Amino acid sequence: MREDGQIDYVELPGGDLSASKAFYAAAFGWAFTDYGPTYAAFAQGLDGGFQADTGEAAGRPLVILYARDLEAMEAKVRAAGGKVVRPIFAFPGGRRFHFRDPAGNELAVWSEG
Repeated sequence: MREDGQIDYVELPGGDLSASKAFYAAAFGWAFTDYGPTYAAFAQGLDGGFQADTGEAAGRPLVILYARDLEAMEAKVRAAGGKVVRPIFAFPGGRRFHFRDPAGNELAVWSEG
């Protein structure tokens, strides 16, 4: 349900739209709705937080996805053509890794414990 003042949408640069769609479909099983030749929408869950540690925050939003099996998801990201830019590491509350998609966007995937 949409509410005033709640984060409702995340929009990422698409680069080569066909390559971006193929990557997210292969790595995460996403489906898309095309709105013309230069825009594809996706529907996924969304929560958020703020990173005040300047050593961690890169001055841009970081979209973080979830995986029950972090190692298996890292393998799927690599197989789909993603480039892991920060291997799996622990943080308070879980573990995660960062990757770049075919358009150069940096995202992360996290898991508990």
